[in-house]
Amino acid sequence: MSAFPYRLVATDLDGTLLRSDESVSARTRDALAAATAAGAAHIVVTGRAVPWTRHILDDLGYEGIAVCGQGAQVYHAGEHRLLTSLTLDRQLAGLALSKIEAEVGPLALAASRDGLEGEVLMGPGYQVHEGPLPYVPYEDPSELWSAPLTKLYIQHPVLTDDELTRAARATVGGLVDIVMAGPGIVEILPLGLSKATGLSLAARRLGVKAAETIAFGDMPNDIPMFGWAAHGVAMGNAHAELRAVADEVTTSNEEDGIAIVLERLLAG
Repeated sequence: MSAFPYRLVATDLDGTLLRSDESVSARTRDALAAATAAGAAHIVVTGRAVPWTRHILDDLGYEGIAVCGQGAQVYHAGEHRLLTSLTLDRQLAGLALSKIEAEVGPLALAASRDGLEGEVLMGPGYQVHEGPLPYVPYEDPSELWSAPLTKLYIQHPVLTDDELTRAARATVGGLVDIVMAGPGIVEILPLGLSKATGLSLAARRLGVKAAETIAFGDMPNDIPMFGWAAHGVAMGNAHAELRAVADEVTTSNEEDGIAIVLERLLAG
């Protein structure tokens, strides 16, 4: 077996490491374990905030650092504590939201609160993906702004995710960042925040450089991470925008796309 060429393996969760049932295949677990045994660190880099990520990390037996909330949170899974946390300026977010709605009409809203136990609030009309992730419905708009937030989620009744993302960026691109993180998931983030900023902070703690990193992802919010890492691998199910900037495209998350690449690299 040849030496593994990277010191850090960064993987997105949904649509990348996780299959549609939120499980990680035995083959992928084995490939990641082999990469770790060869000297690489594995780091999860996800748009999910810590409360929606922690159960997955625990199931994986993951005790290292994870980047959550699109880079807003650097979380130590083994110690169950936040190392860094960046919140969204609520006044600026409210201004951005009003500008977007003036351009495209009323939006359905949700928000992720800051902290290890931060709740996800769901407003009227917001379409929730069925599954085990907990959320708290709200009716009074003031509830949305009553505590520190890591992000806002926006949905439009007619526009597609791509159309809403483009319209929002064109309207408020200088105030906040807008990313599409998955089907039905368009987010308002602090300006300048991305998976790349969170990953660079985590890598610095691990003593690893961008040139020593391979990254896997599937959505446009992974583009900054691919720009930071030495090698970006898009899943076979990836969005066209990510595939366009990837160094290579593997098979889908349902077909062990991560494992296929890692096994090839481990074999030299």
